[in-house]
Amino acid sequence: MTPTEPPDLIPTLALGIVLPTLNERDNLVSLIERIRGALGPDGWEAIIVDDDSEDGTAELARRMARSDPRIRVIQRIGRRGLASAAIEGMCATSAEHVAVMDADHQHDPALLMDMLDEVRLGQADIAIASRFAEGGSADGLGSVRREQASGWANRIARRITGTRLTDPMSGYFLIETKRVRDLAPFLSGIGFKILLDILAASKPPLRVTEFPLKFGERLTGESKLDRAVAFEFLVGMYERTFGQLIPTRFAMFGSVGALGVAVHFATVALLYLTLGRSFAMAAIIATFVAMSFNFWLNNWLTYRDQRLKGAYAVVKGWLGFCLTCSIGAFANVAVATLLEARGIHWALATLAGIIIGSVWNYALSSRFVWGRF
Repeated sequence: MTPTEPPDLIPTLALGIVLPTLNERDNLVSLIERIRGALGPDGWEAIIVDDDSEDGTAELARRMARSDPRIRVIQRIGRRGLASAAIEGMCATSAEHVAVMDADHQHDPALLMDMLDEVRLGQADIAIASRFAEGGSADGLGSVRREQASGWANRIARRITGTRLTDPMSGYFLIETKRVRDLAPFLSGIGFKILLDILAASKPPLRVTEFPLKFGERLTGESKLDRAVAFEFLVGMYERTFGQLIPTRFAMFGSVGALGVAVHFATVALLYLTLGRSFAMAAIIATFVAMSFNFWLNNWLTYRDQRLKGAYAVVKGWLGFCLTCSIGAFANVAVATLLEARGIHWALATLAGIIIGSVWNYALSSRFVWGRF
């Protein structure tokens, strides 16, 4: 029987540090130096989870790893998003504790040792670096609007998780690795706020200690957050509440489709009723306008973790989306017509056609436009 390890003995590998990256090449060398300065030469590893950055972040990380065994690299192909990257990284480490932090120097590695001691010694289940705790600062958010949005999200998050925190939307935290592995099957992996997902999934609520964080300025690289962060927050709330009944991405796709119907009607009304164009021409133009609207909104929101970028990719995606939706429209009409001909009430037949068409459009566009189901 192995004797119980003394609480003050740090194992050979005490801490895994997960660094989700997206075009962070210029930050890596200096960040690893800062981590080494905070934790010393031993007892930690850095797991760089790169979302196939175009600037060669993963290749630089591999070169660093060849001369430094404390560095590991996961290069993800065909999938993106901070939450899923954090989950993969946290489950990949064999360290007893794991931390998640940004790779852009906005999170100070000097807090890691105090956070580790707090959790390792049993004072808390999770240690969180807070921008809004006394002594912290959110100046690095870069704008008053973004800081206000973060505060708004924090207030809602506190109500949902039942945990009183100053910063439940923080992206910098430390937790026991086994706890994360146990929770992993229940985490959505959607969006950018993995901490909120962990807090909401934990039963009973986790004991928390917050450490004041002076949020630094981004040096280089690309933020995984954008103007859709508020929408992403709401998506996370849907996933926690209804995601087991209707898949979150399909619900988003359907919601965008409903807005597309409104755009279609508005375009027909403008061209046919107001401008006097023929109904056939108005219907054809409205179809392509609605398809284009749906493609743009799906690319921006529904598939924002797989977003198509660049003129070639966007145009190719748009053409592919229009083609798949045309097939879906044919399936819609065919099913509805068949059911109505067999005596099904026209309203039910129409609804069945819409459902079949929507599922078809979702399946085909997910596979052939945004790359995967």
